[in-house]
Amino acid sequence: MSDSNIVVVGGGFGGIYTVKNLAKKFKKNSGVKITLIDKNSYMTYMTELYEVAADRVDADAIQYDLQKLFCHRKNVNIVTDEVRNIDRKNKQVITKNGSYPYDYLVLSAGSEPNSFSTPGVEKYGYTLGSLEQAIKLKHAIEEHIRLGAVETDSSKRKSLLTLAVVGSGFTGIEMIGELIDWKKILAKENKIDPSEIKLTLIEMAPTLMNMLDRKDADKGEKYLIKHGVEVLKNTSVVSIGDDSIDFKDGSKFSTSTLIWTAGIKAPDQVNKFGLQQGRGGRILVNKQGQSLDDEKIYVLGDVSLTDEDGSGKGQPQTVQGAEAGSKVAAKNIALAISGQKTTAEFEGKYSGFVVSIGSKYAVAHLGKNTHLSGFFAQAVKHMINFMYFFQITNAYYFLRYLRHEFFNTRNERNMFHGYISRQGNVLWSLPARLFLGATWLVDVSQKISGKGSWFANKLRLTSFDWLVANTTSGASAAGSDATSSTATTAKATFSLSYEYGNQPMLIFKHMPKWYYNITKFMIPNTDVAFFMQKAMTIFELLIGLALVFGLFTWLASAASVAFVAIFSLSSMFYWTNIWMIPMAIAAMNGAGRIFGLDKYIIPWIREHFVNWWYGKEKSIYK
Repeated sequence: MSDSNIVVVGGGFGGIYTVKNLAKKFKKNSGVKITLIDKNSYMTYMTELYEVAADRVDADAIQYDLQKLFCHRKNVNIVTDEVRNIDRKNKQVITKNGSYPYDYLVLSAGSEPNSFSTPGVEKYGYTLGSLEQAIKLKHAIEEHIRLGAVETDSSKRKSLLTLAVVGSGFTGIEMIGELIDWKKILAKENKIDPSEIKLTLIEMAPTLMNMLDRKDADKGEKYLIKHGVEVLKNTSVVSIGDDSIDFKDGSKFSTSTLIWTAGIKAPDQVNKFGLQQGRGGRILVNKQGQSLDDEKIYVLGDVSLTDEDGSGKGQPQTVQGAEAGSKVAAKNIALAISGQKTTAEFEGKYSGFVVSIGSKYAVAHLGKNTHLSGFFAQAVKHMINFMYFFQITNAYYFLRYLRHEFFNTRNERNMFHGYISRQGNVLWSLPARLFLGATWLVDVSQKISGKGSWFANKLRLTSFDWLVANTTSGASAAGSDATSSTATTAKATFSLSYEYGNQPMLIFKHMPKWYYNITKFMIPNTDVAFFMQKAMTIFELLIGLALVFGLFTWLASAASVAFVAIFSLSSMFYWTNIWMIPMAIAAMNGAGRIFGLDKYIIPWIREHFVNWWYGKEKSIYK
């Protein structure tokens, strides 16, 4: 078997999967060299671009470094360069900085937004075809909302505060859905009412989300309308200006932020390759994934077109299609290198489609008859992403995906409504809060009723000697001495955990003199002592309930520390229970917002009390 050079152009979904497959097939064959060329040193997780554009995650959350993806693949060479052309005669890929010989070439060059020659799209519109475009769009939205918030001219204000999306495919729906989530945050940051920020979805066809089953698409449309999105169907955009767009019917629509997601096409660079192209500039391929012009060139993903039914439309441009094409290409290249006939064929089988509409809602059509919406559909969307990480065998980015999508999300923007996010809520302090609350409840349960009840007029504060002398008879005092004598037979041992056979040591064997004097002043007689016993029992009960239900957790945790200090200074607390102090301090860090009432109560109090006391903040004061 002679040496073979395989060059893969494009580090997207299909390109990465192809290289992974090829590297695995030829890991024991040192004669096969695989070169991956991409203009970036990282893969962009293109299906999540809208999350960056709407500020749900940072840009690096969807950047996957190619070196990390292939660090253990010794037969893979990564090249950061821009492909300019293909010299088919000499079998070379011509790049901006050099050239690379190939025996087999895989083109997975992706796609770019298609303006359909609509005037003004490139100058005034915003697209989502790359990470750079997503970042540009995010900054534009932030800037326009900021300017609109302080604009006094009503028409200019309306234009700046209106965000419009053209196209109801995957990208358009997911973008408008993410804007639903971001809208409230933008309004709060710019001190305006959320209702002033208008969201509009514009679609040329009479229906939305035509890649979905009609029933699922209708659910998605109802969700959009319910959350304040204006939906314009049967509406064609003929031109775009700086602060407005023109419709085919002659009407104008006022907006400074037009997000164009009406379609995609093959990158313009593909036109130079000299290969037959079809609709949208896509390269025509046969069932084996090969270009119709050259059997040594395999094409897959968005840039390829397999015209199985003769309609010219080709297969849907989805990640599933890219993955299916990469399997066919890798298998046929392996067969060709081994001298066998290329028999693997592309099959346009799709297990279903899922469309996210914001961070908490989605609609999905899986298989033939499975239809999902809401939480479970969103869960499927994440599961699909999980599967891709498993397929490319990269645990590092799988864990990073979990962190960005679930644990580090800002402003509760994930399918769990922020319950497991570390940004505003500390998930890992939930067990501490619940255990601390349960400890107080177990302790107080013995004080509420029964022989040890603190509600009976019987002194329980036995370390307060000035009260004990007044409430015990000689007989009872003698009994107390006997008990005390018995108790001291076992020597108290310092320990931070209970040890069998040893008596735990009190933190203070005797009250400090300064505390003794203060306590004697505050509790001078048994009447006050009985009242304090009952009051302390009630407070303990309230602390325990507050911690368990996550209500006013900061105050309950602070009260826990105070009560432990009081009990310790009163010679009623042991070293083995001192853990309650650091536990309470840990719970003070927002633990009530994790499956607790504080998640709702504290923001409500903060908003209404602050607004009532200080008035509502505004971006403009007149």
